[in-house]
Amino acid sequence: MKAVRTNFVFSIMVSLCFLFAFAGAAPTVKAQGKTTIRIGSPFKPGTIVVDAAEKFKELVEKESAGRIEVTIDAGNKAEIEINKMNRTGELEMQSNGTNFLELYAPPYYFFTAPYVMKDFDHYMRVWNGKLGLQARAQLEKNDLKYLATIYRGLRQMTTNKPVYTPADVYNLKLRLPPIATWMAVWKAMGTDPVGVPLPELFDSLKTGKAESSEGDLPQIAGFKLFQVQSHLIITNHLVQTAGILIHKPFFDKLSKADQDLIVKAGKEVEEWANNKIKTDEPATLVNLQRQGMQVVIPNADAFRTKAKSAVDELFKTQWPVTTWAEVLDQ
Repeated sequence: MKAVRTNFVFSIMVSLCFLFAFAGAAPTVKAQGKTTIRIGSPFKPGTIVVDAAEKFKELVEKESAGRIEVTIDAGNKAEIEINKMNRTGELEMQSNGTNFLELYAPPYYFFTAPYVMKDFDHYMRVWNGKLGLQARAQLEKNDLKYLATIYRGLRQMTTNKPVYTPADVYNLKLRLPPIATWMAVWKAMGTDPVGVPLPELFDSLKTGKAESSEGDLPQIAGFKLFQVQSHLIITNHLVQTAGILIHKPFFDKLSKADQDLIVKAGKEVEEWANNKIKTDEPATLVNLQRQGMQVVIPNADAFRTKAKSAVDELFKTQWPVTTWAEVLDQ
């Protein structure tokens, strides 16, 4: 009887040990579960910025064998809202315009300003040099890690009339993102800037809140502006990029292998997207013409001259980390 009682107690102890061991293993099982990354973008599907996010999703899910799941919310929130959500961790990632520089590294916002950069190659030389590294360090202090640069092409104007010189845009209600530095430059050129978030771009032109817009060709095509604007003015006034960023505290908690996977995917997406836009940009221009837009080549030097005083002043007051001359020399 004593032996039976001893065996019974032993069995209970073994069972309890098993349960405690299983309980201790639970966090490991959870750690090996699926990780979800949410990417926010203000752009609509079919634009290069969302294409890049979808390519990132494809690469990460494939390389992680589905262990990392990526979801994309595109075209529903404004740039500034997505940036704030990404910074606080409400969104793990963003594929967005460069509003993150304006918000979290403002002395470096000259990277995205009218008439500062010559072309995309010039932009990347500066971004991969001292000034770009300083900008990225400032972003990381604000919990944003930069992963990739997406070229969106040169920004142009759209109007419902021909434009050849700055005199033709006098008092024109020009839709701009609500960015103070951009508005300052365009106001100096005589326009009447109207700040409108990107998701409201089409409606602002349809309703007459704005008479004109400016943007890269993928934006103009993606938002179907040919339905509300008749002319495409080739001003080439800004080298437009987007960025793919990740919430740094989220990134830092990932395993080293997953961090490497995400960084590698970002680099591959950058190369893929930039090759794609360089190939697609001429076709996009032709398609906009087929949709009825009339292309006008204005006096670009006249616009640049008109903008110069405003740009010089912004380097003194808003971007004192460098000078326009130093940027142009790179």
